[in-house]
Amino acid sequence: MKRMIAVALLLLVAIPAFAQDPDRAPIVPGVIKDVLLDPTTYVPALVSWKATRLDWDSSQVFFRNGSFEQNPHFTLSGIGSTPPLAYGEGNRQILMDAIGNLQMSAINNVSMRLVERLLIPRHPTHSKLIRTIGWVERSALASYLTYEMSAGHFRQWQQNDRQARELGYR
Repeated sequence: MKRMIAVALLLLVAIPAFAQDPDRAPIVPGVIKDVLLDPTTYVPALVSWKATRLDWDSSQVFFRNGSFEQNPHFTLSGIGSTPPLAYGEGNRQILMDAIGNLQMSAINNVSMRLVERLLIPRHPTHSKLIRTIGWVERSALASYLTYEMSAGHFRQWQQNDRQARELGYR
C-alpha cells in the first residue's frame, strides 16, 4: 500500500513534465518490455512453484499410507493435521499460488520501472545511479520472496524424502 501511494505521488509530481515534453516516447511499452525481460519478475514464482511441487509430490506417499497434511493450505478442511486435498486439487492450488507470486513480483517491478522512468528525466546526470538502485531493489525483493516462499518447502521435501526411505516407502 505504501508503495502504491509513493508511485501515485511520483506520478502527480511528474505529470507537468509530461505536458511540457510532447516528443517524449510513451512510457508504458518500455516498462512492459523491461518487466517481461527482467528475471526478477518470474524467478520467485518459478522457484516457489518448483519447491512446493517437490514438497507436495514427496508427501503423496505418506498420504497413501494414512498420514494427514500438516499445512492447512492443502487440506480439505483448511485446518492442519487433517486429510489432504486431492492430488489434482493440490496441483491447482500450487499453480494459483505461483500466479499470485508472479503478480506480486510483476506489480513491484512495474512500479519500480515507472519510478525509474519518472526520475531519470528529472535527474539525467544520475541515471546510472537510479537504474542501479532499481536493480538492487528488484533483486533484493526477488531474493527475499524466493527464499521466503520456497525454503520451507525445500526443507520439507528433503525431510519427506529421508523419512520415506527410512520407512521403506521408497
